[in-house]
Amino acid sequence: MAAVIAAPASGSGKTLLSLALLSWARSCNRTIQAFKVGPDYLDPQLLSMASGRPCRNLDLNLCGDAWVKGAFHSYGGPCELSLVEGVMGLFDGIGSSSRGSTAAVAHWLGLPVILVVDAGGQAASLGALVRGFRDHDPQLNLAGVVLNRVSSQRHQDLLADVLDSMGMPLLGCLPRSDLLSLPSRHLGLAPAHELANAKQQCAAWASLAEKHLDLENLAPLLKAPEPGPNPLGDRIANHSGELPVAVASDAAFHFRYAETAELLERNGMPIVGWSPLSDEPIPQQARGLILPGGFPEQHAAQLSSCNRSLRSLRQFVAQRPVYAECGGMLLLGQQLTDLQGHRHAMAGVLPFTAQRGALQVGYRQLQARRESPVLARHQQLVGHEFHRWELTAKRPPSDGSVLWDIEGWNVQRRAEGWGDQTLHASWVHLHWASSSTICCRWRAALEAAATPLPTDS
Repeated sequence: MAAVIAAPASGSGKTLLSLALLSWARSCNRTIQAFKVGPDYLDPQLLSMASGRPCRNLDLNLCGDAWVKGAFHSYGGPCELSLVEGVMGLFDGIGSSSRGSTAAVAHWLGLPVILVVDAGGQAASLGALVRGFRDHDPQLNLAGVVLNRVSSQRHQDLLADVLDSMGMPLLGCLPRSDLLSLPSRHLGLAPAHELANAKQQCAAWASLAEKHLDLENLAPLLKAPEPGPNPLGDRIANHSGELPVAVASDAAFHFRYAETAELLERNGMPIVGWSPLSDEPIPQQARGLILPGGFPEQHAAQLSSCNRSLRSLRQFVAQRPVYAECGGMLLLGQQLTDLQGHRHAMAGVLPFTAQRGALQVGYRQLQARRESPVLARHQQLVGHEFHRWELTAKRPPSDGSVLWDIEGWNVQRRAEGWGDQTLHASWVHLHWASSSTICCRWRAALEAAATPLPTDS
């Protein structure tokens, strides 16, 4: 019933193997559903492109056990095949624990694990590594190993002997090649829209699988799970009439979970696209605006020159609900420093400037100080923070616009974000399917703010 693609560490080849298997399945006209452990946005874009259907995140920490199991069966069940790409190393979870790790998801769903090992520069040492991962948790079903960066036939024969001596199935050997490397950015892999010649790349990945993987033994491990009911089935609020929601969607803003749009659609809030980079006003019919994360710092100069977009945003914030997280929040500030260290003016709605800083990453426990379009005062949620930019804010600590207090592993409790009845702006990403109240409160906020906007000429 499906398989988990795991590794000893990030950068070992999990995504490459996943893309190869997904592309091979599609080349054979077989339907396949991809899943990704954890809160990742970038890997799922590539997995969605290769599989031809939205990749689904399986995040025990954000969404809980019931959601993960329900999503796995609901989205995976209708397909012929399915796979789950892990996150980081197999046992890496919150802090130094394995809570929410790839291994935890494999245990919860009862799935076998395929371990991808970067074998570059190794021979007999491979045995110690694989034996350690196999024996660290004997209850985990380690079904086999795929070796990455194998340099020659001699190297492959050496490694095969090592695995054979310990009774571990070898399920494939991917060659060492610069052509197989995936482009990366400052937060991980490059987004899918930056990948040149996507069709040719998928064909190359499919060919890689055909030539270098033991598909006869891998394919049975990818059998899809039993179907289950839609996990969003109980997330429908009573409503009358449609309230369209504009969502920033372009090369600067594209970090989104598929379930957010599906929840909005199911609750009478159809999505209308808006591209800030195209210097266009927010669509007139929009009753609310979502500014998702992305890479605004990579496009800061162009965004700064988009006067119609920024003027429209200022008008919109003054009258209708806006939800902004991470990169989307940066658009609302006074200035944004780009990748080269140059400052550029943004919308000027919130009193901060943003510049490169230390990496902030991890799950966050959240307690709301005040209401926002998606929060009730004192509400507690779990979110995820992941960015390399920091804010210099011009407001006193006692400012009543503080959204919530956040804390996490090795992170002291601190005030964060901006909020009021019509604005929610924060570094923290929320999974809207993790709480039944988020989408309901958002709809209520849209209903309460129905004033017409002036036309931008």
